[in-house]
Amino acid sequence: MKDEINLLKFYPKSKRPIDERGSKITESDRAIARKFDKEYFDGDRLTGYGGYSYNPKFWTKTVRYFVDYYGLDNSSKILDIGCAKGFMMHDLSLLLPEAEIIGVDISSYAKENSIDSMRDHIYTGSANNLPFEDNYFDLVIAINTLHNLPLIDCKQAFKEINRVSKKNSFVMNDAWRDEKGKQSMLNWNLTALTYMSCNDWKKLFKEVNYSGDYYWFFAE
Repeated sequence: MKDEINLLKFYPKSKRPIDERGSKITESDRAIARKFDKEYFDGDRLTGYGGYSYNPKFWTKTVRYFVDYYGLDNSSKILDIGCAKGFMMHDLSLLLPEAEIIGVDISSYAKENSIDSMRDHIYTGSANNLPFEDNYFDLVIAINTLHNLPLIDCKQAFKEINRVSKKNSFVMNDAWRDEKGKQSMLNWNLTALTYMSCNDWKKLFKEVNYSGDYYWFFAE
């Protein structure tokens, strides 16, 4: 692993109703959310986003930060794992119109309802079995995605990221630093199947020889 760096520091933050949501979510809600279908993206807030649509305020500054940090240009090949409806991909394409930008998502609903400019560049599939050549991408991104896999598949996904990236990758996963953060995550979590403390994630990175950068999603 390389650096712990918050590459989403420019992503707009909103106050999360953790306690309120935690008191209402049922295992049935989680089961629905983990299908990653219409109910997750465009259904009720208890089963997902409560409506997931494009707004340039979310990704514009963040993708600029990624481009600058990794020195990306129009010759770059970029993979977004867990790309959902392709919004980050779209904003990357506005900055780098000639770059090869590809997405992978487990949800066929997300691809079918993705932003028009990116639909043909999205593959439906899992992060633990990427259909790409070794050392193909200049940057591989996986934001709030790998933790949705069972542990054995999550480990394989990290190995796949190592395999398909030439050099750079960035992952963000659900995590906590203390017991208060752990409880908040347990209350907030809808879809993650592999989630743990920051230190335990770092142990996993070493176990799978993850060679990229990383940061955390905290439920706070």
